[in-house]
Amino acid sequence: MRLIRIFVFYCLSIAFVTKCQAQKITEFQKDYQLDLIKATDVIKIDGILDEAIWASANFTNADNKKFPNNIGEAKRKTEVRFTFDDKNIYFAFKVYDSGTAIIKSLKRDVGHDGNDGIGIVLDPLNQKTNGFFFVLSALNVQSEDQLSSSTERMSDWSWDTKWFSATKDYGNFWVAEIMIPLKSLRYDPNQKHWGINFIRIDAKNVQYNTWAKVPPTFRSYDLGYTGVIHWPTAPPINSNNLIIQPYITGTANEDKLNNKSLNANGNAGFDAKVALNTSLNLDVTVNPDFSQVEVDQQVTNLTRFNIFLPERRNFFIENSDLFANFGIPPVRPFYSRTIGLDKQGNRIPILFGARLSGNLAPGTRIGVMNMQTGRQGDYSPENFSAFTLHKRIFKRSEIKGYFLNRENYISKEEAIKNPLDRYGRNAGITFEYSNAPGSFSSWATYHQSMKANITDLNSYVDIGIATNRKHWNTVLEIGNLGKNYYTDMGFVERINNYDALRDTVIRMGYKNSYAQLTYLTQPPNGKIGKFEVQLENYTVLNPDNTLNESTTEFGIQTDFKNSSNLIAKLANNVVDLIFPTSFTGGTPIPAQRYQYSNFLISFMSDTRKELGWFGDARIGHFYNGTIRGISAGIQWRNQPNLNIRLRAELNNINLPGKYGSTKLLLIAPRVEYNFNTQLFWTTFIQYNTQSNNFNINSRLQYRYQPMSDFFLVYTDNYFTDPLFKNKSRALIFKFSYWFNM
Repeated sequence: MRLIRIFVFYCLSIAFVTKCQAQKITEFQKDYQLDLIKATDVIKIDGILDEAIWASANFTNADNKKFPNNIGEAKRKTEVRFTFDDKNIYFAFKVYDSGTAIIKSLKRDVGHDGNDGIGIVLDPLNQKTNGFFFVLSALNVQSEDQLSSSTERMSDWSWDTKWFSATKDYGNFWVAEIMIPLKSLRYDPNQKHWGINFIRIDAKNVQYNTWAKVPPTFRSYDLGYTGVIHWPTAPPINSNNLIIQPYITGTANEDKLNNKSLNANGNAGFDAKVALNTSLNLDVTVNPDFSQVEVDQQVTNLTRFNIFLPERRNFFIENSDLFANFGIPPVRPFYSRTIGLDKQGNRIPILFGARLSGNLAPGTRIGVMNMQTGRQGDYSPENFSAFTLHKRIFKRSEIKGYFLNRENYISKEEAIKNPLDRYGRNAGITFEYSNAPGSFSSWATYHQSMKANITDLNSYVDIGIATNRKHWNTVLEIGNLGKNYYTDMGFVERINNYDALRDTVIRMGYKNSYAQLTYLTQPPNGKIGKFEVQLENYTVLNPDNTLNESTTEFGIQTDFKNSSNLIAKLANNVVDLIFPTSFTGGTPIPAQRYQYSNFLISFMSDTRKELGWFGDARIGHFYNGTIRGISAGIQWRNQPNLNIRLRAELNNINLPGKYGSTKLLLIAPRVEYNFNTQLFWTTFIQYNTQSNNFNINSRLQYRYQPMSDFFLVYTDNYFTDPLFKNKSRALIFKFSYWFNM
């Protein structure tokens, strides 16, 4: 009842604050204002600015330095023009440059990092809570994403929509001509003032420049630092649109690990996107298929706990900040990878799902999700529901809350036998404060889980403060997690502790603290772009306040202006091991206190060059033994078509006597060939002795129409010991088409 009262009070508070908040042009935007002029002639998107409107349209420059610092002037100038008609909004960039453009890939949604290109930030509601980010490379490679006010969310390019562009090289400059259909955006026809910013990515000079000046501590596409563009009259009315994307698949697979012979089958389903109004979107998926999604990048795990792997399925990535950013990285109440997997990580079919997201009112975002899985063998169907409400207050602060529910349709007998499997519910509320310049922030959060027959030790609280100034940054965070805090739809890194002698898992709550002090400087002259010194400590206490583990790390990072960087770290670890643990397969090391240190150094070469390399080395002690580790790789880019990357990692753990030794080898080459901006081929190979798996994943993608694809995927899995003994293999095709109704 206490949690329900808190949540009701929160919702009432949101409603009150929403009613009191009005839209307006901010003080910052008064210095960055533009006026749209309507086009009178037809504009052909060809990279040739020969239409009359481009000579008379208003224009501006994107020449304010943003990265690596805001000192001095941009090395290359960028001019931007803009206009509109009854169906589209248009932009033309004249980008002063010379020589061959740096382009990492021709694949769509490659993003902006390391590519010569331009970007457009649009906030049609001018509320600084939601917006759109369009990026175009010098070779006409498109990327787009939705933006939010979340300080944690980085662009993942999961959102897709149709827009049109062309680029053309003129020697000492290149031109980008862009047309964005108004029906591809969500906007209020009564709102004549749109937030906007323009970005120039100058990869050759390792610079980001913008039109509206963005402080160095914020991302270049931050919605809090947009200028404003004025429509001469109300924007043309955009009728609510419907997008349907059906698909069909065919699969031939063989599962030797489970003694299943070769079989073939087909499948079909669809995704739909419905604009309910100018601010709310409904996404629906029926019998979704994620066979074309790239496999996880495997890593070597040198900890005692499970590691967090990022979500790769677009349906869950899009607008994921609404649900996924609660808690801190080691404790996430919502982790979408739990949907569609059983307890052992095997796939469970998702029958259908829906997600409602967008703005209820200025500054108020809502997210509602429901997913239904089917039966798989003895595993019962499950329903996953999520609800969240975010309210922006003051200038850059936010109150947000959530409710999660997993319902398992198990039998009554099974529910009596295993009551914790029946359902899992979580709720929480968070207040995040940030002052207008972003130099000070703080947060306080309360989370509670609900399980059958559990009434205590089922909450998690966390508070923290952070400062972000020109030279000094600090973070201080403390949290407390009860042993009965369950997250059926989430991820908690340390709560499950494995006892290797008894071969069992014991749940333990803990208290944690994190402190970080960073000094950084950005020299205006010389080869160094940023020099950073950091001291951090992460401490975990047992429920009785005795030490569980503490890591203190001192690090130095030098980012050079040619995009290379050098990192050196010295770490000291103190571990009061509670349960015997084995890292080598030998006798588990005993439960006692261990104190050990190790040193890490890493380097990455100039990313602008066609041939680059990277590597790191680790040396020192590891519990009661030693560790020697080396990781290295090369990357060759015959731009813009061919990318080859080879990464290899070897860790040698030596423990005394009966505790054993082991060598963990990971080899991961990746080859990508882009025939053009429509046809791509990628092959990813991973040889990992720690997981005893050798995987080959090869994927051909043909984008035959905008947002419509054909995929052909081959995947093969083998043991590394015994070497090349096959586990499973599959050949899959997927055909999808985008209907914009």
